[in-house]
This record gives sequence, structure tokens and C-alpha cells, in this order.
Amino acid sequence: MNYRHSFHAGNSADVVKHSLLIALVRALQQKPSALTIMDTHAGCGIYDLHGNQAKRTGEAAQGVLRAFADASPLLDDYRATVQAVNLGPEPRLYPGSPRILAQLLREQDVLILNEKHPEDAKALRAAMRDTSAAVHQRDAYELWLAMLPTRTPRGVVVVDPPYEQTDERARITDTLAAARRKWAHGVTVIWYPLKDRATHVRWKQQLRRLGIPKLMSIEHWLYDAEQPGIYNGAGLFIVNPPYAFTQTLPPLLEALRVTLAPEGQRGEISFEWLGN
Repeated sequence: MNYRHSFHAGNSADVVKHSLLIALVRALQQKPSALTIMDTHAGCGIYDLHGNQAKRTGEAAQGVLRAFADASPLLDDYRATVQAVNLGPEPRLYPGSPRILAQLLREQDVLILNEKHPEDAKALRAAMRDTSAAVHQRDAYELWLAMLPTRTPRGVVVVDPPYEQTDERARITDTLAAARRKWAHGVTVIWYPLKDRATHVRWKQQLRRLGIPKLMSIEHWLYDAEQPGIYNGAGLFIVNPPYAFTQTLPPLLEALRVTLAPEGQRGEISFEWLGN
């Protein structure tokens, strides 16, 4: 599945991913010690929702624009991070994870970004010029392992690939297993698209076999029944989510479900623990 992000910026997957990422980082920042945040597939950093690629799909209408039209205070933090890169009341620009994470940094925190695609890496450097982020252009999985353990006491690795390669899930699984041996206490967030349940169930079984005690799966299915051959939603695997984050999940997930459910659909968003 090809998920080049410039075509999909601001869609329902972004609303869920970024809402949960903000909540996760805020929960970790309840402790004063420094935090390193690493984004292995950072993309361009910022996207034009009026650009040709975003307009071709129009997916922002069912994502960020719905979130901006919603009154739920549970989405206030998400809306504020998007509004921060826009001048008008309706978003024209969409911040990718790098720009959102940069907004969340405290003075003691560190942000490391990586993007292998040459054009996207160039755009990322330009988008992050006014921040303290370090930008790399390396193989994502090599960098993931090379940067562990983090130099700060605590850290988060965000893994958000386009799933263009057929072995993407296998590389994530293998790298996660190796990363756990170097950095067992670290927090890892893995984003994935949901196209069919069978593929996803097989991957969850493979991750279960890694024996990670604190492994959470969050799934957002847009439709009440599976729609074969099309994008059905997205989810996150999270290793070692902090307790403060898990306590906020039920109301936040319900707010996201209500906001993003397509017309005539209830939708489903839920979480479960996969650890032994």
C-alpha cells in the first residue's frame, strides 16, 4: 500500500494519530526529566491542503476540517497545534508530526527527525529551520537502532512509514525486537493503515510473539463493515504507554469516533493490550 503523505495530509488518520501523539507526549511531560523524541519517517514537515496532491484526494474534508467544525473540548489541543501554523480560522496548512512535536517541546527536550527521500528531506529542513530539531537523511530502521538508547533519561520513537515496501511490517517487527534489547523501557509508537482485517490480525500475532509486556493496539475503523480493497482506517501500536496516557484514552477515543464517523456509519475506535 502506497501512503505518500502529501496526498493524505489532514485526513482522518492524521487527526487520530496526532491527537493521540499530543496526549502521549503531554502525559510523559508530567515528569520533569528530559525527553528525546525521534521521528523515523518524518516526511515534509508541513503540507498545503490547497496544493494539487492534497486537493486530488480531498481527504482533509473528512479529517481536520471535521475536527475544526466539532465543538468537543477534548480536541482543543489538537486544533491548537494545527491553528498554530495557520493565520485564518480554517486551516490551509497542515503540520506533520515534526511541526506538531516541535510545538510540544520543553527547553530540556530533544527532537530528532529523519527522512530518507531526498526531496522530502529538503522540504523538511526548510520547514524546521526555525526549530531546534536535528534533521537526518538516513535509512529509518538503521537510524532507529543507532540512536538507542537515547541520551536523555526518557524517550519516544515515532515510526510512521508510507508502507510502500512489501517488507515494511517485517522490518518494523525485526527492528522493534532489536530495539527492545537495547532500550527496554522506551516508548515506541508505530502507525499503520488498515486496509483489511486479515493482514492486520496476522501482524498483531507476530508482534504478540515478541513478548513485550506493555504493548497496546489502538484501531480506528471508519466503516461499520469492512470495505474490501480500500482504506478502512488506521491505528497505532504503542510500547510502554504511560499510565497518565492510558487513563485519558476512553473519552478521547469516543470524541474522535464521533467526529470522524462517515455519514451513515457509526465507526469503531478501540484499544487493547497485546502483551503477555
